[in-house]
Amino acid sequence: MSWDNDALRTPATAYAQTLRATPSIDIMSPRTKKILTAIAIVLGGLFFFYRLADMFSPGSYGHAEEYELNYPEDKVIEAITELKNSDSGLIVPKVTIQNSGEYELDDGKQKESDHIYKFYFYDKKSNKILFTWTRPSGRNTTTFAFVSINDGLDLGHWKDVNDDFGFFENREILKDFEGTILQRIKRNLESN
Repeated sequence: MSWDNDALRTPATAYAQTLRATPSIDIMSPRTKKILTAIAIVLGGLFFFYRLADMFSPGSYGHAEEYELNYPEDKVIEAITELKNSDSGLIVPKVTIQNSGEYELDDGKQKESDHIYKFYFYDKKSNKILFTWTRPSGRNTTTFAFVSINDGLDLGHWKDVNDDFGFFENREILKDFEGTILQRIKRNLESN
């Protein structure tokens, strides 16, 4: 009786022999590889220019969350001032710098030629200072921006919104700001 070698092979060894005997097949043609490489280079370049543009974004506050208000800047400034006068808890107490001295954080322009009007709000429950600004964006429109948060009353612990916080934390910060500050400013604007 003769034994056939094929009869002694197990399915696993047969499969392994088949793999060794089959020449490797390149799924992608050279043209496809070139196209995918070009796409990867373009996407990498776009990401690089996005990050580069982010570093040189216009103005000093490139990450600020901006809100357009359909009122002239003087009316917005008046509404914010009215809000702070009606709720003294929003007025920033005296601050320190590196735990020394006592300073006032004044709202307004530092120089008459400044393009932005700065406002500081105090969040008593979290002991944080919120930095915002306004600037005219048209004859009857104003940009109101929420820029950053300082942790505590000692300056130098600023974190920029839309940059220094995680996605979910940033979303909660913006939601809280919009509910406690922005909506109240809008109500003041509508009532005047």
